[in-house]
Amino acid sequence: MLKGIPAILSPELLKVMMEMGHGDTIVIADGNFPGASMAQRLVRLDGHGASEILDAMLKLMPLDTYVQEPFKLMEVVPGDPVETPIWDEYAAILEKHQPGTKIGHVERFAFYELTKKAYCVVQTGESALYANILLQKGVVTS
Repeated sequence: MLKGIPAILSPELLKVMMEMGHGDTIVIADGNFPGASMAQRLVRLDGHGASEILDAMLKLMPLDTYVQEPFKLMEVVPGDPVETPIWDEYAAILEKHQPGTKIGHVERFAFYELTKKAYCVVQTGESALYANILLQKGVVTS
């Protein structure tokens, strides 16, 4: 155990976050996401929700300020009547840690292609639909 590090962040995920450089991306995937078939590296955090993992990660990892949308969500497929209240939770967490950051939306299959290029996929137990997030790491300045 270490002081100041959220306990939800496993040693494996902390290692991955430390290895990532400026511009690298990481996906926080919901429980339905095909993470194992798409990930270069897969970290499993089953039993945990995406919001709590996002909050813990953003305490330690800055997002890229040199791109317009360093935080991207998978778009709802047109015609799918699914509600996405978890997106409001994500927005509040993002505003708490990196105020003013824009949230992008990416079509489902384009999101899969970005995932294949991501440094890591964090597979959660999140049951909300369309709860997938792509984060682009920024520079630690202080």
